[in-house]
Amino acid sequence: MYPDVDALVREERLLEAAKLLGERGESRAASLLYERACDWASAARESLRAGDATRALDLAIEAGDEDLADAAATRVESEPGQAALAAGRLAARGRDRWAARLLEASGDPREAARAWERAGGALRSAKLLEGTGDASGAARVLEAALRRDPQAWSAAVALGALLLRFGKHEAATRTLQRVPGDAPERRDALCLLVPALERLGLGRAAGEAAAELAALGGVPRPEQAPPQGPAPTRLFGRYELVREIASSPNARVLECVDVVRAERVAVKVFAGWDARGSGRDALLRFEREVRTLRALDHPNVVPLREFVPEGPAIVLAWMGGGTLERLVTTAGPLAPSRAVEIAVAVLSALGDAHRLGILHRDVKPANVLFDDAGVARLSDFGVAHLGDVSATATAGVFGTLAYMSPEQREGRPAGVASDLYSVGIVLREMLTGERATASRRTPRRPSEAHRELGAAHDAVVARLDAPSPADRPADAFEARSSLLALTWPATCDPTALPRVVRRSSVRPEGQRVAPPGPDGAEVDTWTEREIVRVPLTAKTLERARAFARADHPGLQAVLRVDREAASIWLEARRGRAPGGGLTREDRALLDAGLEALHAAGGIHGHVDAEHVVIDERGVVLLFEGDAGPMATIDRDRLALTRL
Repeated sequence: MYPDVDALVREERLLEAAKLLGERGESRAASLLYERACDWASAARESLRAGDATRALDLAIEAGDEDLADAAATRVESEPGQAALAAGRLAARGRDRWAARLLEASGDPREAARAWERAGGALRSAKLLEGTGDASGAARVLEAALRRDPQAWSAAVALGALLLRFGKHEAATRTLQRVPGDAPERRDALCLLVPALERLGLGRAAGEAAAELAALGGVPRPEQAPPQGPAPTRLFGRYELVREIASSPNARVLECVDVVRAERVAVKVFAGWDARGSGRDALLRFEREVRTLRALDHPNVVPLREFVPEGPAIVLAWMGGGTLERLVTTAGPLAPSRAVEIAVAVLSALGDAHRLGILHRDVKPANVLFDDAGVARLSDFGVAHLGDVSATATAGVFGTLAYMSPEQREGRPAGVASDLYSVGIVLREMLTGERATASRRTPRRPSEAHRELGAAHDAVVARLDAPSPADRPADAFEARSSLLALTWPATCDPTALPRVVRRSSVRPEGQRVAPPGPDGAEVDTWTEREIVRVPLTAKTLERARAFARADHPGLQAVLRVDREAASIWLEARRGRAPGGGLTREDRALLDAGLEALHAAGGIHGHVDAEHVVIDERGVVLLFEGDAGPMATIDRDRLALTRL
């Protein structure tokens, strides 16, 4: 940062500081300062200059600047994958009109249609659904619009036209006759009504409608056949393209329909055009994946349907359940029994692969897929090696560092134990919700995330991802047996409450929560701790889980989820607000607490004086049940600087 800018920020002259940064080409920093000053439009412009179109779109929408939002959306639309992610975030915040636009750009007309319907764009929604062949869905959307607003005559005209295209002349006539004579849409309705009445043999009524239409200056619209849409793209003679799922420099993965088997498939097409150098290496890995999948026929491996040499392309069975990476990102820690079920499935697949002399070398959540029944299947054998199970993998070339064994990262030969290490890291991530990192610190124990797990569970996971290969199980089957030998709870309880050693097996008697005293505080009579309670909802529970996973002294502690009373218990903290500012130590503690919350997948959204308390134990950031629609990690950090 520049000294003059620093001085302006200290004086809270944020707009001047942001302008200086913008003039010096520091668009990212300028955008953050404009946002901090609540100048959303300027923040959006600087974010666009910094190349962050997604963030610029969020800010432009907040500013209500349609032209700026349109410019940002146009850039986001140029990358379908990014557009789909941005659309999901916008839809979650109720920005359905913009989400619908991005979903169209990402090639997902069905989801776009749903978003348009939520945004009140029934006509656009119906058009998209009809274009996908879902005429009944299109009719449902238009009928729902008419139920909400019986005078939505444009929806009535669109519904009448749709019914006519599919030969529903009587229903179309009833719908079109509802449009009154003084409505602006009356002429469009008559254009369709005249041929509909003629097809029903109602000549007199058709003549009257035609005369009214002529007086309005219109002519009957000829009956149209249902739209056929563009001819579907067909790959290799039998795979009709639905959409692109993912792409990399070396391959594209496409969702297709196999017209011979009448089933959905994933077609992975090699895209490394350079047959020399890295392109040649990528082609060899692609061909290696084909040979591996042909050698493996296991219920926990994604099945190979066909290899197309002229692509070259691999046709795989469709996995409708998505990836484990998406599951752990959205759900956090899994129920231990489900996490172990997934790990056992992966170990079963690896056991068969290892017996055939095949190492996977890239086991990670993104390569574990689920079929429609929820069965876990291992995929992406592109970096697998056949024949020599002591093959060397160089760090950064094969595999993903966060899940790669220490020996692989050091360039030493990979072996069976290397794949087992990766499974251990994945299992620990499923159990704790703590994402794996390449620079591995002291890992969180499963028992710290689930109070029903104990030392035996910690030990079996620690053996799987032990730093030394010699300390890991001998093979995948031994690892699988060690997991199945223990009982794993089927419920997810990630509150990580401290284990209490009971002095007596007798349950405490009497009411657990004492009535509020003069200061309004409730007391948990079992633990003699003061508590405050917030309502238990899906949103507050998700927030409480993030606070519990963070487990930091700078954050208000989550003590209990009381499902019977539909409340969440928090540790009561009473003190003074930071009216005179924060000390360096207090600020450092809050900063560390926020970082822990962010690492646990949470965002606070209310970092202000009302949510900070200083008492005899120090400073703490209080729990809030809703982050708010515009909450981001960057805004949390900027808000802390204002305290």
